[in-house]
Amino acid sequence: MRRRPSRGERLARWGALVAVVAALLAINLPTVTDAALKAIHEYKINTQSYKEEDGHWSILPVPGKFRINAVHAALLYTGKVLIIAGSGNNRGYFAAGTFKSIVWNPQNDHFKMIHTPSDMFCGGHAFLPDGKLLIAGGTARYEVLEKEVTHAAGRMQIQDQSPYGGPVHLPAGSELTAPSGVAYRTTQAVTIEPAGKSVSAAGVATVTPSMTEAWVEAVEKGKHPVVQTATRFAIAGVKGREAKSLFGIATSLTLEKQDFWGTKKSYLFNPATESYEEVSDLQLARWYPSLVTLSDGRVLAVSGLDQFGRINNGNPEIYTPSTRRWTLLPQLHRVLPTYPSLFLMPDGNLFYSGSNAGYGSATIGRTPGIWDLRDNHFQVVPGLQDPNETETSGSVLLPPAQKQRYMIIGGGGVGQSPKSTNRIDIADLDAAHPHFEPGPSLAQPTRYPEAVITPDGNVIISGGSRGYRGEHESDILECHVYETSTGKLKRLADPEVGRDYHAEALLLPDGRIVTLGGNSLFGNKADTVTGVFEKRIEIYSPPYLYHGTRPKISGGPRQISRGGTFEFKTPDSGQVSAAMLIRPSAYTHVTNSEQRLIALDLVTHQGSFRVAIPRSSGLVPSGWYMLFVHNAEATPSQAYWVHVS
Repeated sequence: MRRRPSRGERLARWGALVAVVAALLAINLPTVTDAALKAIHEYKINTQSYKEEDGHWSILPVPGKFRINAVHAALLYTGKVLIIAGSGNNRGYFAAGTFKSIVWNPQNDHFKMIHTPSDMFCGGHAFLPDGKLLIAGGTARYEVLEKEVTHAAGRMQIQDQSPYGGPVHLPAGSELTAPSGVAYRTTQAVTIEPAGKSVSAAGVATVTPSMTEAWVEAVEKGKHPVVQTATRFAIAGVKGREAKSLFGIATSLTLEKQDFWGTKKSYLFNPATESYEEVSDLQLARWYPSLVTLSDGRVLAVSGLDQFGRINNGNPEIYTPSTRRWTLLPQLHRVLPTYPSLFLMPDGNLFYSGSNAGYGSATIGRTPGIWDLRDNHFQVVPGLQDPNETETSGSVLLPPAQKQRYMIIGGGGVGQSPKSTNRIDIADLDAAHPHFEPGPSLAQPTRYPEAVITPDGNVIISGGSRGYRGEHESDILECHVYETSTGKLKRLADPEVGRDYHAEALLLPDGRIVTLGGNSLFGNKADTVTGVFEKRIEIYSPPYLYHGTRPKISGGPRQISRGGTFEFKTPDSGQVSAAMLIRPSAYTHVTNSEQRLIALDLVTHQGSFRVAIPRSSGLVPSGWYMLFVHNAEATPSQAYWVHVS
């Protein structure tokens, strides 16, 4: 086997090259410096020895009409990548009803535009056992900044205290007036059900008023219509006795900022047909929710902003694939910030790493712990460094999943806080007393780090920014590998494109990593120019792709089951030293609860190998996986797709 040059030998070569170039620069420094330095860099990163040590980045050429604002990305069992923009954080696209998704085939770089029926921007997603991607929630209305608010607005509760008569339908634009004469109008149609009535065994009747929320906006501009105390509003057209039982109540109608509104819409993306299939609505509207697949194949949805931009008050709900319906789970009441990072554990519980992506209380729901879904018990996992800087941090279940070690990477303070951290901590949940311990520190404080599990059992960490949404041109053009065998970070080749908010990274079936998205708030260091959504897609080829011939999986079953042993063909059985399953990723807002690497017991034979699949559905939830093998140098095969049930 050919020996790779040592780092010292390569440095000596570069020293000689730099000396020659320095001599050339001395001849005509002003005109050749930049071009020469660029040429040196390009030469260096494209040498075989450099790639073997540090890997290689390249820009994917994407035809113009397929350059969308990538906010969500998922690897499908077909080997293709679904990229969802929805309205793509573009108010104009939202107003025009322009919602986009594309499917990219990494094998031939073919792109296909997908009809996108509603705004999935900032929804949640998780894979079902059959490989379809469940997408729930998204955007019903864009935020309105305080400087843009011209008319006081807010939530009004419409009450009907009479049990008689049928529902009352108020069209959008219905007017409601306070005793002072201040008038508001509904912005959407609303239906008010009659009050409930029950009669006890003793014949005593009890009436329970119905209450329906509506968003209302002042007729008059400015501060005069602002309401800050409980005020009763008469509904135009409702008179006499009916007016006493049907009215509006509001306590806060202001000129303050109005947050994004969530939607109840829910869809499946079918990889076979490459199309969306509408399923039943969520019970609660959700914007910025997290979805996580459970050990029984159902999907839990938590958190998110509701239909009026309020943080969900802790009511999760569950999707049942067989019925395609959502059901509320009030017994599992738990308040969490938006996009909480939740991971399925072997016993069916969920680990909450503390990572999240934004809205919610600065103090409630940000503590890491183990959530028991049987009785709603929450066991705090202590020891996290910088516990107040978990927002926009990354989290990953370290390989192999059997060891139950979870990493939290970087992060920052709540909201637009200037604070950020270079912390990497690791929680050992198999310990007698689960706790976090410090890992290696990042080179610099980092929000929005992208973490990808690789088939050699390590984690690639790239991108991010020091500041909130890349403020002050703080994107970090660095890439590292966390080596699970040593617990150390190693610097790799630098990416060309900065990634921060609204960025994603996925492992591809051929072992490469794709990075996409990025939504900096500003476009210059002084933060005086509005940022532009990053549409370039960059692909990283890790060093293991340059270490010689890759072993192959040439055949075997596509359907396998937990607890079974299965045989696969290979012409390289003498080289195969390890086998693993990697679940494909579904990534958004620094949140990726899907990816996990499960080590497999391996026995090799002439021309084949056998693997044993663990029995636990909490460790290996049903669904599609990439089966990889690698040799003694950790050079991996291409993935062989298998369906586990």
